[in-house]
Amino acid sequence: MNDLYFQNKVAVVTGAGGTLCSAICIELARRGAKVALLGRTLPALEKVATEIKAAGGLALVVGCDVIDPASVESARATVTREFGVPHFLLNGAGGNQADAVTTLTEFSPDEVKPGGLPAGTRGFFNLDLKRYDDVVRTNTLGTVIPSQIFGREMAALGRGSILNFASMNSYRPLTRVPAYAMAKAGVVSFTQWLSVYLAPAGIRVNGVAPGFFVNDRSRKILMTPEGGLTARGQNVFGHTPQKRFGEAQDLLGAVLWLLNDEQASFVTGITVSVDGGFLASSGI
Repeated sequence: MNDLYFQNKVAVVTGAGGTLCSAICIELARRGAKVALLGRTLPALEKVATEIKAAGGLALVVGCDVIDPASVESARATVTREFGVPHFLLNGAGGNQADAVTTLTEFSPDEVKPGGLPAGTRGFFNLDLKRYDDVVRTNTLGTVIPSQIFGREMAALGRGSILNFASMNSYRPLTRVPAYAMAKAGVVSFTQWLSVYLAPAGIRVNGVAPGFFVNDRSRKILMTPEGGLTARGQNVFGHTPQKRFGEAQDLLGAVLWLLNDEQASFVTGITVSVDGGFLASSGI
């Protein structure tokens, strides 16, 4: 891949303080891109920016709530003023919330009995719908709104690439996470729709679907404090032919290829799974 391709091009990354997106930001900056780091948690963004600048790269920290159009518009104005119109938009902001996750993996008759489930136990029928809505909005509108606001400038110049972040849940809804699964399935559909709509504007739109990668949140779910596997972690390994979790570096090749007009100029509307074979395996 041409290491010079990203030189002096502008990349906007939402959710830039996260484990995966921070690694992507650092790699884009290493290849010469000017990287705008957008997110709500400024200390996490500053940490990434400091690492980029220490290596001689260019980084801009911009506080931004991706489901607030006014906040995204303000971020766009800042990025355009400081760096110029972006060549790349990576919609990495998203995530889940505990109150939108069931503690049960299947229906229990206790859910519909007087008195319901014990305190702290969540089935489908007593999920917090406000938290459910928050998860859906963050992962769906948090992709739509930046695409609309940053995409308008990119379309005016007739070039650019948008990369959305899907999930294993986009294709195979996992137990306990109905809101997240619904939202991430929507991201794949929206990626396809937007790729068709923006093709005449010279903008390619694709996605990546990371498998089970290790970050602070997933480590608590998949691994024991001693470094072993929880029951859920064992289930993941049973469905992952490569028998390991992903690391942030494993995602970089797919991301760089999809963004690169020299390498992927005829590629639009796809979502690439980076999952160690998870989707290909039935587990039996």
